[in-house]
Amino acid sequence: MSVTIFAKPDTQAFLRTISNLDASEGDARTKQVVHRLMSDLFKAIEDLDLTPDEIWTGINYLNKLGQDSEAALLAAGLGLEHYIDMRLDEEDRIAGITGGTPRTIEGPLYVAGAPVSERRARIDQDADPDAGPLRIHGTVTGPDGKPAAGALVECWHANSKGFYSHFDPTGSQSEFNLRGAVRTGDDGTYEFLTKMPVGYGCPPQGATQQLLDKMGRHGNRPAHVHFFVTTDRYRKLTTQFNIEGDPLLWDDFAFATRDGLVPPVVDATGGQALGFAEDAYKDITFDFELTLKVQGEDNQLVERLRAAA
Repeated sequence: MSVTIFAKPDTQAFLRTISNLDASEGDARTKQVVHRLMSDLFKAIEDLDLTPDEIWTGINYLNKLGQDSEAALLAAGLGLEHYIDMRLDEEDRIAGITGGTPRTIEGPLYVAGAPVSERRARIDQDADPDAGPLRIHGTVTGPDGKPAAGALVECWHANSKGFYSHFDPTGSQSEFNLRGAVRTGDDGTYEFLTKMPVGYGCPPQGATQQLLDKMGRHGNRPAHVHFFVTTDRYRKLTTQFNIEGDPLLWDDFAFATRDGLVPPVVDATGGQALGFAEDAYKDITFDFELTLKVQGEDNQLVERLRAAA
């Protein structure tokens, strides 16, 4: 039987007690957020007439989500990470900031501490006979088009099995395989020599895929490569590009695909001169245009828990 008690004074007083809203102790922001979230949850329970069984199903799901360490993965799958980008885009529009390489989600698989090279890095440390050679290169510039010297370009991506080093359940990859960082020279250029990644999906038995199955959604991503670009002068850029031709290019479960982030993949030769075993390789040119800080501050830095090695 549906009941309506949310608006009653007792319920509203209970919500203030839950969040300790009227006490001087505790963190004011935390109490404000908890009060709002619990209020919205109570209202949703009433509006949707959720049963006790359904509520406990949700609580048990949160337990599984924690056991599987998939909270960040679910945040991407439910669009929360993309929504953060949408809000940052709107902040830029209001501030009159235009141009620049589009931002997109970081995802949960970055690892801090990758070795830093000058201008050029070979990041395929482990043999992967199922992946062909790939050269990624370009120029980092500011909004004026001038090269950004000394920019740190960090790059990471999956192998031919769809696994990232550090998170690979097979344990077959070395610590920083397919991860690296390059500091640009005076001309702003960078270059990574690596192997072509493939797309991948959520762990089939994990909490994220379990929920996606309930909603009739897939949990797959197209092949892609992640980047951070950091300088002293400009705002940090978090982005990634997708590999042209992937069938899921515009059907990414994490909603990371954006216009401007699908560079052409070019067939090239001369790979042996670059250091590849093969002469034929794939070549991707991807330039980064950074944007100015806002009143001297980088307003798009995001502090979050990240893995380190």
